[in-house]
Amino acid sequence: MPLHDPYVLADEATGQYFLYTSNVAAMSGEDVVGTMVYRSRDLRRWSRPSVVFRAAEPMAARQGAWAPEVHVHRGRYILLVTLHDEEATLPVPAADGYGLPVPVRNHVRGTFAAVAESPSGPFLPLAEGSLTPPDFMALDGTLFVDPEGDPWLVYAHEWLQKIDGTIEAIPLREDLAAAAGEPIHLFRGSEAAWLTADLPRPSAHQLAPYVTDGPQLLRAPSGALIMLWSTYAKDRATATGMVEGDYVQTWAVAESGELAGPWVQQEPLLRQDSGHGMVFRALDGDRRPLLIVHRPFRDARGKLYDLEIEGSGLRIGRQLTELDGGG
Repeated sequence: MPLHDPYVLADEATGQYFLYTSNVAAMSGEDVVGTMVYRSRDLRRWSRPSVVFRAAEPMAARQGAWAPEVHVHRGRYILLVTLHDEEATLPVPAADGYGLPVPVRNHVRGTFAAVAESPSGPFLPLAEGSLTPPDFMALDGTLFVDPEGDPWLVYAHEWLQKIDGTIEAIPLREDLAAAAGEPIHLFRGSEAAWLTADLPRPSAHQLAPYVTDGPQLLRAPSGALIMLWSTYAKDRATATGMVEGDYVQTWAVAESGELAGPWVQQEPLLRQDSGHGMVFRALDGDRRPLLIVHRPFRDARGKLYDLEIEGSGLRIGRQLTELDGGG
C-alpha cells in the first residue's frame, strides 16, 4: 500500500481502522489533491482507498495535502491536513552585511481543518484559512486537548524559515475553525543532542538545517507528556562539505505533563529511513499500543510495530511483518 505520513484512526463506533494518507491517483482512481483512506477490521485485509477530502476553493491553499489525520472531537470527525501554494510567496527579510537571514524562498504553507459526520467523509473545510499563522511556513499539525479541555494545534515550523526548525503550539477556538491566541515555542530541532553527536568531521561549509516533522502526543502512565517527532540524521558528508542523513523517528518527554514543557529530548526510537510515526491502540481485547511509521522516505510503505509504554518511557517492540509485509 503506497502511503506517506500515515495516520490510523481506530474507530470504536464502527469497529474499523481507518488509515489516512495523501491521495495517490493510481490507487484511488481520482486525480485530485486530497486525502484518501483505506479501511480494515483486522489490520491485515484492507479495502481499496477512496478519496474523503478534496482541496478546493475557497481554501487559501490547494497543493500538497500532506500529513492528514482525523480526530474525534465533540462528536465530529476533524481532518487536519497540510496544504501549500508555491505561487503565493511570503516576504523574506532583506539580508544584512553577513548575508543573514539566509535568503531561502518562502511560500504559503499551513495546517487546515475540515469536518465530517463520518470517518469515511466527505470532509468539508471548516474555514478558508489555515489554523497556523498565515505568515508561517508550518506543517504537520496535530490536535492536543489539555487537561482543562482546551484544544491546541501542535505543529512543525519549517526549517525553510528558521534554519533550526521548531515545534510550536497555538490555542484553538472550541469549534477548531481558527486560532484563539498566539503561538508558543516548545523546542528546537537542534536540542536533540544525538543529532550533533552524529556529525561527520568538520568542513568549511557545514551549514546543516534542523528539520522538525510530524509531532504526535500521548499521555504516559506516569502522567508525563510524550511527543513523537521526526527529523533527518546528520551522519554523512557530501562532496560539497554539507551533511545529510536518513529520516529518523525520535521522541521527547515533558515530565511536567504540560504542553509548555520543559521538553527533554530522547535517543531515536527508530532509524532505517523511518519516521512520521503515530500511536494508536488495537481494537481487540488487550488494546495494546501500536506504532505506525512510513519507510523508506521515498516510495514509502507503512510499517507496524508493537510499542511498550512504561512510566515515562517508550520502547520499540517487534515489527509486525505478518501485517505490514516486512522490509
